[in-house]
Amino acid sequence: MISEKTIRNRSEFYDVDVNSSHFLLHSRNINSDAIKNTTVELLRNAATKLPSDVKKALKKAYEKEKGIAKTNMKTILDNITLAEKSKTPLCQDTGIMVFYVKNPVKNIEKAIISGVKEATKILPLRPNAVHPLSRENTNNNVGEKIPYINYEFTDDDFTEITVLPKGAGSENMSAFTMLSPSDGIKGMKEFALKTVINAGGKPCPPTIVGIGIGGTADLSMNLAKKALLRPLNKCHKEKKIAELEKQLYNAFNLTGIGPMGLGGKTTVLGVNIEYASCHTASLPVAINFQCWAARKATARIYRDGKVEYL
Repeated sequence: MISEKTIRNRSEFYDVDVNSSHFLLHSRNINSDAIKNTTVELLRNAATKLPSDVKKALKKAYEKEKGIAKTNMKTILDNITLAEKSKTPLCQDTGIMVFYVKNPVKNIEKAIISGVKEATKILPLRPNAVHPLSRENTNNNVGEKIPYINYEFTDDDFTEITVLPKGAGSENMSAFTMLSPSDGIKGMKEFALKTVINAGGKPCPPTIVGIGIGGTADLSMNLAKKALLRPLNKCHKEKKIAELEKQLYNAFNLTGIGPMGLGGKTTVLGVNIEYASCHTASLPVAINFQCWAARKATARIYRDGKVEYL
């Protein structure tokens, strides 16, 4: 996390009210139009192209499948190719917008919201944001506390924006439980396996499974979703957690649910776990699915105005 000392020493980049407990950073160089335009481009990239690690995993799955599972995988790969060539969304459900922002600058939330509205209109994106009770649609993917923006402060000299569109098929299969500490790893594995089996083909497998362990009830679910951002070719930095990811990956793929739930060897493309310390009397566990259309996109905006898409 960024420190007060670091903020004070970076006055050439930020105008900072160090008396504020939130250390709100006001960039002198990144204007709202740059953030808005970057948001639009991020949503375009996320909606129409998959990250290279996901495409590689899907192609690998295609090679080892047979019969209807192989046919399903070919259809998925053909869909990806067509979306990229035509620059149209990979899926009709273009998701509800979740953002992760490192080193936010002044008015960034307004600029992101403006970008979401613009992208909805010009890409186009399906308007998915509705009032939870009346179901009234705002028709622009913006609503109460949506887009959902997560903030983080680091020592980097850029603002980084990541978008993670979440479709309802995968999001609806989210699961959470408060295990007893005595349930331990065995209880966590049983809950995770039961959740994947119960989800079946509903989250459009092959999926990526994000698991959050520990913290508090809300933190564990946040960790499960954030775990989906980690590339499939990067295991957890802790050896024990990485081994647990591998064990669950193998177990989930032995269920035989397969591509689109019609049987096969590939039910998941990967399992990513993130954890946080928790109360001695608690063991929260949360699971968040991402469908095969594992859309995400990241950009960095530097103080000289340069934008880098990762």
